[in-house]
Amino acid sequence: MVKKRKRKKRKNPKKKILNKSIMKIDPKIIKEIREKTGAGVMEIKKALVKSSGDEKEVIDILRKSGQKIAAKKQGRGTNQGLIGSYIHSNASVAALVLLTCETDFVSRNQEFKDLAHDLAMQVAATNPLYLKPEDIPNEVLEKEKEIARESLKKEGKPKEIIEKIILGKLNKFYEEVCLMKQPFIKDDKKTVEQLVTEKIAKLGENIKIKKFVYFSL
Repeated sequence: MVKKRKRKKRKNPKKKILNKSIMKIDPKIIKEIREKTGAGVMEIKKALVKSSGDEKEVIDILRKSGQKIAAKKQGRGTNQGLIGSYIHSNASVAALVLLTCETDFVSRNQEFKDLAHDLAMQVAATNPLYLKPEDIPNEVLEKEKEIARESLKKEGKPKEIIEKIILGKLNKFYEEVCLMKQPFIKDDKKTVEQLVTEKIAKLGENIKIKKFVYFSL
């Protein structure tokens, strides 16, 4: 009697991917990432699968995705919005921020209102001089470069690396004087620019800081 050979079961190449795609995800992790990035639940789940659960990589993926969404919306008009305000507890420092969006629907959204308030608080705390680096007058930049260059020469730094160091000092200068480049006071791991980008991705509309004013006694 001839024994029949048992056929080996072929491994399903999709099985691993399927298991990976439906892996159990702790709701607490989703909540934490959502609070950090403002991304939607499904976006977070996809990013977790793609990164195999690496939280740092997930945040990078979501921020890059948010930047792409924000870039697509940059050309849209922002004719709606509101003025966010903040007065410090000592009543000697205050700020106003004109924050705009595309529709009055979003302008009435509590998250948009909270963003306007947080930005006003940021301005009151840091007193930025400009919105973004492009707003800085050329003569101001040249003066900063010259001060840095003379200082580095006195320190005896080689000419070939002075310009690289100056670039780093300018980036630090931008963080000090430009609102969009400042670390967000409620989460210094992200800049104000990244915060606004996250809100654009989450709320689905273009959002712009049109104007801000700082007051102090």
